[in-house]
Formats: sequence, C-alpha cells, structure tokens
Amino acid sequence: MNPKKIKWDAVFSALEKWRMDISAQDPSVNTVAEHYRQADGASDPWAVLVSTILSLRTKDEVTLVSSRRLLEKAEGPRELDALKEETVAKLIYPAGFYRNKASSLKKIAAILLEQYDGKVPASMDALLALPGVGRKTANLVLTEAFDLDGLCVDIHVHRISNRCGWLSSKNPEETEMILREILPIKYRKRINYLLVLYGQKLCRPVSPFCSRCVIYKHCARSGVERSR
Repeated sequence: MNPKKIKWDAVFSALEKWRMDISAQDPSVNTVAEHYRQADGASDPWAVLVSTILSLRTKDEVTLVSSRRLLEKAEGPRELDALKEETVAKLIYPAGFYRNKASSLKKIAAILLEQYDGKVPASMDALLALPGVGRKTANLVLTEAFDLDGLCVDIHVHRISNRCGWLSSKNPEETEMILREILPIKYRKRINYLLVLYGQKLCRPVSPFCSRCVIYKHCARSGVERSR
C-alpha cells in the first residue's frame, strides 16, 4: 500500500471511538503510569520503567500485580538497591523470566544511583544502555513518563501494521523505523496504546475477528488465512 494513500485520520478516529466504546482496563503499563503520578501530574519514570520491564512476555494482569507489589517495597532505585535479588524475584513472581528481570532491575538501580543521582534518564541512548532495556521499553518510558516523542512498537503494532498492508517488515524494530517515516507525528504516542488492546481483543494473531473490525476497509488482510 502506498503510504500516501493510507487514511491515518480515519484509522485513528475509528480506533479511538472503539476504545471509548468498550469497557476494558488499559494496558498494564498505562494503568501503572496513571496510578503512580507525581505532584506535577507526570507519571513516575521509575514506575513506568519497572512495569515496562516486567511486562515483557507477561500477561497484563500479572504485570499489574507484580509491578504494584514491587513498587510498594521499592518506590525508587535506592529502595530496590537495598533489596536482595532473591527478594526482588519473589516480589515480581510469576512475571515471565522473573529471575532474569530481578537481576536486570538490581543492575539498573545501581546504575541509576551511580550515574544519574537515582533518576531515570530521559534519553533514548541512556535508556538503551541499561540492562534488559530495548527499544520498546525505552520508547514507552519516553512517551509515558516524560511526554517526549517516541514510537513504541510491540508485537501487536508490528503484526497489525503488516497485516493492514501499511508496511512490510520482518521485526518490531524495522516496523518502528518505517512508521517513523510514514506515520504522522501526532499519532506516534497513541499507536501502541490503541493497537495493543486491539490486538488482544480483535486483531488476534490467528483467526482475527475481521467481522467486528472497525478499520476493516483500511486493512489489506495480508497473511490472513482464516478469520471470524
């Protein structure tokens, strides 16, 4: 599909309306970001970073519970640094790869205390240098915690973008780079928020609910062999 022919305004208008019409909890990281707000109204960068790391390969409901349990004991890097790695692992269990994540969080806390005075940096390069932090996590921290320009691409955004024919890519990182070229800036912060839930509810990996799709006319249905 020619990027110039994609009706982005119509696509996002339909997705926003769908999101308002359903009664579903926001994705876990967004929920944590909303809960842990600072005095100035901004989301707590530490809470967003922690919950995003825990969310990798973990169901939303588990991420939410694990994040809150850990943040109650470690509201910042200094408190987490004081905990034993085994304790961190127990607090975030049963998040996926919880032992690896506990190790990464301990290392991150130490780095933040040593290099950034205990604060989460608002820099893509600095975030990517932290253990266990990839582009998805870095982008989500930048957009949710600092309200900076970012384009978070997870498996749902990657799958739906390719399925709709907006682009053709092999992995989420490549999808992000292409979307940065074709997606209007005003939609960069919203695409992950909208498509994560859409991918969970309707645009499933196998046999998507095409009969209920609100962006059906904007979708090429690439690779869809069976639908409902």
